[in-house]
Amino acid sequence: MSNRIVALVPAAGRGLRMGGRVPKQFLSLGGQPLVLHSLRVLQASSTIHEIILAVPQNDMDYCLKEIIAKHHFTKVTKVVPGGAERQDSVRHALEAVHDDVDVVLVHDAVRPFLTERMIEEVVSMARARGAAIIALPMKDTVKQVGADHVIERTVDRAGLWLAQTPQAFRRNWLLAAHRKAHGAGIRATDDAYLMEWCGYPVSVVEGSGENIKVTRPEDMVIGEAILASRQADVMKG
Repeated sequence: MSNRIVALVPAAGRGLRMGGRVPKQFLSLGGQPLVLHSLRVLQASSTIHEIILAVPQNDMDYCLKEIIAKHHFTKVTKVVPGGAERQDSVRHALEAVHDDVDVVLVHDAVRPFLTERMIEEVVSMARARGAAIIALPMKDTVKQVGADHVIERTVDRAGLWLAQTPQAFRRNWLLAAHRKAHGAGIRATDDAYLMEWCGYPVSVVEGSGENIKVTRPEDMVIGEAILASRQADVMKG
């Protein structure tokens, strides 16, 4: 098996909750398309050797010219058409990974604030145990609410974590899980669920509250604030 780590970046969502006609992964954050921020960290990471990007079929030329070529993302070796849902996009990218690759990393294009530390730690854990995700322990009080919007119970938050990306897995485990789920019609919002469903153990690495997922307009405001804070820290340093 190869020690090369391939990063899969699903960036084919339509961003319906954001409103507007531009897919959220191409919205401007700090004056640059959102997807650019994730790709820049993956490109700079010594852990990542190759990147496969899944984008909407109609945006493939734009991505190749205006994002990959323009910004010299030399690690992006393939751009594949995404699917109807995130799970389909990951599967399409995964099918394009060479058979000799042992571990793959999956990261959402709309989580622009991943760090080299997250990449290193989740890949290290996946190499040791087979599957790992970045996650945060739940801090808020959790309520289970019925269809009538009435609280049914308060859930004990001890042991509850919020899943994030990046997530890293043995390639053959993830491929088997995706193919099995596709055949069975199982849908999941993250790849760790498919691993759990197949009986593979998944370990957790604690992440960062800054590692937000941009899904709503207010997330862009938070993102601009995080970006400004990081740039200020760089200036101080």
